Amino acid sequence: MNMEELLKSFSDYGFPMVVSVYLLVRIESKLEYLSQSIIELTETIKYFKDFPHEK
Repeated sequence: MNMEELLKSFSDYGFPMVVSVYLLVRIESKLEYLSQSIIELTETIKYFKDFPHEK
């Protein structure tokens, strides 16, 4: 692959790659927050499941 073909490939695929990386970096923190929320929700459900019910 010569330099011209390499530059053509980069211009064709470079922008989508940059956008994809940017979006992955942005969503990573949101996924971490979502994972933590799911863990907390699971613990809360377990707590209330074992909570003595009054009848």
